[in-house]
Amino acid sequence: MKRLFFFVLFVSLASCRFSGDQTNAAAQKTRDSVIFYYKKSLNDSLSWANKKEAINKALFFGKKLKTDTLTFNLLYQKCRITYSLGEYDSLLIQDKMLLGQASLFKDFRAIARQHYLMGLYFEGVALVPDSAFIRYNLSKSFYLESKDSSWVGRTLLRMGTIQKDRNDFFGSKVTLTEALPYLMNPKDSSFMAQSLNLLATNHRKLFNYPDALQYYSEAISTTNSYIDKLIFKNNLAATYIDNNQFDEAIALLLSIVDDTVLIQKPIEYARVLDNLAYARWLSGKEKSEEPFLGALKIRKTENDKRGRIASYTHLGEFYSRDKPQVAKAYLDTVIKLSKTIKMPRAEVDALKFLMPLEPTNVQIRDRRIFLQDSLYRAETNVKTQFAKYKYDNQVSQDKNLRLEKENAERVLEIIRQRNQKIIAFLGIALLLTGIGFLYYIFKQRTKRMVQENKTAKLEATLETEAEMSRRLHDDFGAGLNQVMLMIQNDTDSSKVLDKLEQLYGQSRNFSREINEVDTSTHFKEEFLEMLRFRTPENAKLYLSGIAEINWDTITPWVKKVLYKVLQELMINMAKHSKGTLVTIGFEDSTKMLVVEYLDNGVGANQKELHSKNGLRNTEKRIQAIGGTITFDSSKGEGFRARIQIPK
Repeated sequence: MKRLFFFVLFVSLASCRFSGDQTNAAAQKTRDSVIFYYKKSLNDSLSWANKKEAINKALFFGKKLKTDTLTFNLLYQKCRITYSLGEYDSLLIQDKMLLGQASLFKDFRAIARQHYLMGLYFEGVALVPDSAFIRYNLSKSFYLESKDSSWVGRTLLRMGTIQKDRNDFFGSKVTLTEALPYLMNPKDSSFMAQSLNLLATNHRKLFNYPDALQYYSEAISTTNSYIDKLIFKNNLAATYIDNNQFDEAIALLLSIVDDTVLIQKPIEYARVLDNLAYARWLSGKEKSEEPFLGALKIRKTENDKRGRIASYTHLGEFYSRDKPQVAKAYLDTVIKLSKTIKMPRAEVDALKFLMPLEPTNVQIRDRRIFLQDSLYRAETNVKTQFAKYKYDNQVSQDKNLRLEKENAERVLEIIRQRNQKIIAFLGIALLLTGIGFLYYIFKQRTKRMVQENKTAKLEATLETEAEMSRRLHDDFGAGLNQVMLMIQNDTDSSKVLDKLEQLYGQSRNFSREINEVDTSTHFKEEFLEMLRFRTPENAKLYLSGIAEINWDTITPWVKKVLYKVLQELMINMAKHSKGTLVTIGFEDSTKMLVVEYLDNGVGANQKELHSKNGLRNTEKRIQAIGGTITFDSSKGEGFRARIQIPK
């Protein structure tokens, strides 16, 4: 029986091992099939249809395998093939699937390639430059993560091209300047030359001709492509024309106009012919329209609509002096064609030449103004959008870096906590000692602050009493003395009574100033009444924010000080500032009550500010409750005070 048990156990184990070996062998066979068809799809000698068939088989067998980086590469290759075949609906579906898998792996280079591919789709097929810019920007970020400098530069080149095409010349210049350091490798010379050419174009559009000439020259010396060298020379000649260097432009264009390689590129050849004719005409060396018409004929044959716009514009300018009707016909053609291909800047240029030909035509003027305003708004929006895309991407990168840093710090924290257990008792002892020492320092500091606060309060009180004494002596006492003299001199009783009435008013006002402030629930009403009472008849008072202040949360002492300080400021305004407009703003935060006082009076210089007893007294009062008050005034520019009081 025992022998039978061991036999059954041995057979079971053997069968499990045999079954496991069979499973592993089947999985390996499936993986080999996936790799075989995947590599077949990469074979450049096959047609795109055969490549699609191979990648579909690879994906079919790949369903039986665990998801890994191979799956990611299969999906990318599928996207690449569907893009090349023009199956864009399938491309968008595969793109979502691939990005869904991207979070599982950190294959930054593969993710970067996918974003770059979709950038090409949105730029060249869907014609959605904003989406293309976003995908290129993401591609650049992942290429940076994978430390692939060459492709970082290439993606920045695509981004700069989009910005240039959308007339964001300054933003494009910044992006392309960022690209240059990543394209220093000789293998990237063609991309470096393209970047320099675009930089030159941006400077030209920004009317910075010296830099444009420099960058075009660098692009010419950098490129290894003969046709690109000819194109860049034509661009350089066009900049010479813009800069009124006609002889240099003519010499350069004559050196390339008969080049056989250029002649085989009709569109570029027509550009050279047109620029040469334009430069010769502007310099006074060309009187015939035939060179312009020769370039136009080629452009019509090649259906080069942008080129035709340039030819029609030059012909309109050419005929504007001697045959204005012919010039208008050409310029009208520019306007119609520019609307067809949605090129409003060309229409603006045509309208600029039409306006002198039809100076009384208000519609032409209004249309040009409208287009210029529309272009300005559109270009401003584009600049803002592209800057926001780059900023948002940078924020996302910073967030990811921050998360990685937090994870690393979390691991370090675990290690740190483990080490801290060894010295826990010593740490606790040091902590208690430190707390005791800090408590002692805090107590001493509190005592000192209380003493300083008492001193400040006493100084404020003494200052107030001194001010009251001075005013009683100078104002009220002098008035009483004058009444006594009037009585002794038998002055008319009505005048004496008037003077007594005036003294009574002064005493009533003085009583209002020194009376105890009601800090109960009626404080707000009494406070507002004081401000209105202290506002002269010829002045206006504006209050803001006072309704939002919860006066129940303000301590009585703070209420009293605020009442007295603003009363002093209003008195000072009435006596010295002579303002006609007073604004007082209140702002209540969780920790601070802020009051802004402003009048439009005569103001005062710094010396006068420091010499006023009333203002010094307000400083003492505010300091006594731990607050601050700052004065800002210049002679003839009004008076401003900012009060900050801790709650």
